[in-house]
This record gives sequence, C-alpha cells and structure tokens, in this order.
Amino acid sequence: MELLLNAPLSKLPPLPKICATKRKPLGARLPSCLGVERHDDMDVHKDLPQSMDHAPKEKQNDIWQLFTEAQQNILSLNKQRLTALEELDELKRENTALLDRIEQLEAKMLLNTEKEMDTLSISSELLLRIDSMVLSGMIDNAEASDLRRLVMNSRMSIAANLFQNTHKKDSELLVELRHFSSKSKKKGFHIVHISAEMAPVVSVGSLASYVTGLSCALQRKGHVVEVILPKYACLNLDEVQGLREVEAEVYSFFNGQLHKNRIWTGVVFGIGVTFIQPVYYSAFFSHERVYGYGNDFERFTYFSRASLDYLVKSGKKPDIVHIHNWETSIVGPLFWDVFVNQGLEGTRILLTCQGFDSQCLQRPEKLALCGLDPSRLHRPDRLQDNNKTHMVNILKGGVVYSNKVIVIASMQTKAHLITELGHGMEPTLAIHKDKLLIAPYGFDKSVWDPSVDKFLPESYSEEDMKGKSVCKISLQKHLGLTKNASMILVGCMLTEVSDVYLENLKTLVWMASRKGIQFVFMLCSQNPGLRREVESLLLELKDGNVKFIDKYDEPLLHLILAGCDIILCPSLDDPVLQVPGIYNGEAFFCAGVNHAAEGHKIWSWTCCIKFY
Repeated sequence: MELLLNAPLSKLPPLPKICATKRKPLGARLPSCLGVERHDDMDVHKDLPQSMDHAPKEKQNDIWQLFTEAQQNILSLNKQRLTALEELDELKRENTALLDRIEQLEAKMLLNTEKEMDTLSISSELLLRIDSMVLSGMIDNAEASDLRRLVMNSRMSIAANLFQNTHKKDSELLVELRHFSSKSKKKGFHIVHISAEMAPVVSVGSLASYVTGLSCALQRKGHVVEVILPKYACLNLDEVQGLREVEAEVYSFFNGQLHKNRIWTGVVFGIGVTFIQPVYYSAFFSHERVYGYGNDFERFTYFSRASLDYLVKSGKKPDIVHIHNWETSIVGPLFWDVFVNQGLEGTRILLTCQGFDSQCLQRPEKLALCGLDPSRLHRPDRLQDNNKTHMVNILKGGVVYSNKVIVIASMQTKAHLITELGHGMEPTLAIHKDKLLIAPYGFDKSVWDPSVDKFLPESYSEEDMKGKSVCKISLQKHLGLTKNASMILVGCMLTEVSDVYLENLKTLVWMASRKGIQFVFMLCSQNPGLRREVESLLLELKDGNVKFIDKYDEPLLHLILAGCDIILCPSLDDPVLQVPGIYNGEAFFCAGVNHAAEGHKIWSWTCCIKFY
C-alpha cells in the first residue's frame, strides 16, 4: 500500500472509461460473487468498455485532476510524517539522555547512602567488639571507655582505616585500635535504648518504628546509638548484619540468684544491637508473641535487670539510657537504687511513653524479684498506685525515677494531657510536670514514601498516581474484597476505642457499607477487650465489605495506607499517627462530629479522614 501511495503519477494504471449510459436496475447489477446468476451478466461486462469509450473527455480530465491533487496530498502527508519521525527521534534522544542523567544521580546517591551505612555499621561493630574484649577480660573498663570514645569521635576516619580489620580476632583488632591514636574534636552523646521492640527485628506496634527511626536520626547527627533487646524466638533476623554470640559469661540477678545469659550482637541499619537470651529462664522469650502473657511482668523485669547488669559488666558508660513504656520502666528505680554507683554516675534516664493506657499493676512484694526493696518503693511519692493503693504501678515508677519523660502526642497540650489523658496517673503527672516533654508523632519518610516503598506491588508518587490503583486492587485481592478501583476503600487502625466511639463507628460502617463502601480494620493494640469488642461489632454487621485484621502487620499496613482512599482515626493524637500524617501529598483533616458525603451524614465518628 505504501509503495502504491509513493508511486509516481506516470506509473498509475490506466483508468477505466466510465459509461454514461442509463444504469440498469439493482438486480441486473448484482455481482456474481454474491451468488446471483444472471444470463445477461456477460452482456453487461461486454458492453462496458465500449460505453466508456464514449465518456466525455471533460470528465476524464476532472478525474485526472482529482488523482493529481490526491497524489500531492499524499506526498505532503509523507513529508509531514517524516518531519514528525525526525522530531520523535530527537525527543527519544533527549529522553535517553535525561534517563542516563537520572541513573547517574541515583547511582551517586546510592553510593553516598551505602558509604554512610558502611561507616555506621563499621563503627557499631567496633563498639560491640570492644564490649566482647571487656567481657572476655582482654581489656579493663578504663581502656574500654577510651576506645569507645575514640570510635565515637573518629567515626569516619576509623571506618576508612579499620574496615578491613573487622574480620580479625579480638586480640588482633585490639592491636589495630591501639595504634589508631587520632581523635576528633567532635563529641556526640552515647545513647543506649533498652526496649521491647525495634523495627524490623521485632515489630508489634508503633514502638518498633519509633525506636529505629529515632536511632537512625540521632546517628546521622553524630551521636552513637545502641539498642538492647530480648532475644525472642520470633525475631526477624533478615536485616541483622554480622550476628554473633559473644564468648563470655554474663550473669544477672533475679529471684534471689545470679543467672547466666547468652549475649548476641549484630548491626541493624548501622545501629549496634545487643540481644540478651536467658539460659535458666529460657522460656521467658520463647513464645510466639511478644506480649500478652500472664508473666509479662516477670519477663520484662528480668530483661530490664539483665540489661543493666550487662552495661556494668561490659564497662559501658552511656550518657543516656532510653527506656520505653511500662515494659522497661523498672529500669528507672533499678538504676537509682542499685546501679548508679557502679560506674554510671554520669548517666541519665529518659522515658518515652506512647500513652498511659497500659501501666502494669503488681503486688509490691514482686519488686524483690529484681533486687528492689518493696518497703522503700510502696509509697505514694514512688511506685504506689494512685487508685489501688495496695498495688505498685510500674509505669508510675518510670515517670518518678526518670530525669525526663517524653509523651508522644500530636495535638494535645501538656495541661490537657495531665488532666484528661493520664488514666489515673494525673496526680503523679502534675507533680512531675516540669520533667514532661510533649513530642509529636514522627516517621521515617524513606520507609513510608510510596515512591520507594519496598512493600508495595507498584510504587507511585504525587506526580504519577498510576501505581495507586495497582496497590488498591492488590489490597482488595488480599482481603477478599470485590476488586474494583472505583469503589471507595476506607482503612482504620484501632488502638483504643471507647464505648461511645465504638457505637458511633458501628453506625457509620453500617450506613457506609450499604452504599458499597469497603472497610478494612487493623488491630494495633494488645488490649484483649478491644479485640472482643471489634469482633462482636463485625459479627453484628455481617457485611462482606468489612474486613478485620486481628494483629499488627507492618507490610500489610504499608499496603493499607497506600491502597485506601480514606484513613479513619479516632483522633489526631492516635498512636498510629506515628506512620505518616502526610503520605506523599495526602493530607489529614479533622472531620469533627459529622461529615456530609453525597448529602448524607455518614461520617459520624470524631475522626481524621485522609483524602487524596
């Protein structure tokens, strides 16, 4: 066809001559290929050339003129097509050059990131190796402190000089460290977290991402950060580099005796991590879950005491010991009553509370398990619970015995927090109000940014939202919902919900689901009562458009945030807002008591709604 269009006019086949005679009826002109046989067909075709010979010459000239104009149009179109192809080729070359430039920039950025991570990993590994030298008796505590300060103050240079020596034995590495004498003028804080969670090693709720994100941010500012965790049986060790067991015996006090612990060390995102594994009480952390057992107080009290024993045994003298929630709050009274005079005089205690709803009340005599004196602590100004005075309150002990207390809240003032959100600890918070600090929820953008989120089936950004539909369909498929990108999908992370809120939520879900709106709820709390209430709610609704996830699942949470059209929250100070309040261009708005949609007040829950 293209050859024909481009052929010169002189090579066109001769035109048939058109007959000017009167047309015959339709039946006489039906072609034989339609299966109509007529005896006079041969006569029609026989007469056609003779008829055309008599056609007026003027009509033939008109036809030739039409064909000439058509050929000119075709040639013009071909010329335009060639010009367009040349422009397209030029655009392709520019696009290729642009993509090459982007790849170069990304490679440079990746190289810088990897270099920074390598530096952090090497310095953290060196600090852990110094701990091993102390535990094995190779060096004393004084030399260990000097070597740690050397690593902390000369992180970049020491990483460049000793990165090839980290595989050597402790004795050989010690020689290299002693030869490395240059010291940096810059001084950072040495911070040790004693925590029950750390992402991605062990993640149950918002605490895990908080510890990891804060540790990474502090290390980028020049501080040295370490984390001590229990060695749970359910650990995710995929991101732990250089995991090794320290060949030394570390004992800790519990229930009137000294008990042996196995110590493991590794590096996570450049952060040195120490895992404590009880030997005699091995069952404490061999469960499938992290929380929710009848002996949780004993488990985490053992871990807290063992962490402090390890700090003393290894000769560490951190500037700050950072504890979290009630699970490690017992570190506060233990530190000031038992450990402060064991070389930790310069250390201070910082407590972070994700909320005051979980406090842990115990009988006073149980404090003796970790070496504390119940008679000294069962007092109103110390650990005695404000309401149940025959009990001790472990979280209260953390508040009383910490130098500073950080409370995570997005919108609340300190006054409102003390008077309204203390869950019975209002008198204690009022007494210690000067040490309270309010910190907003934060998140690591590199983890939750949908343009680089490794948990998503397809990434997207504010400029290119195409991957959003893929995430939504993937979420619907995972949950067993109807796969339809045009249906509204609402996500909700539940932490703590009052009876009034739950009743309003039930009304909202019932009305909205009847309009074809889909819901997915994820339980981000260890509260068994909340689990039962939500399960009862779903059983009452019996709606295929409503799905419930009964435990915290971080990869699925990424998909929920990326795939849902709306995120529903009880309030702006919900702990789950530790995940991004702004998810790459998606903003939260306070909806108040009622929000109109399509003329109906279907959003009756006081909430935050995330719109795109």
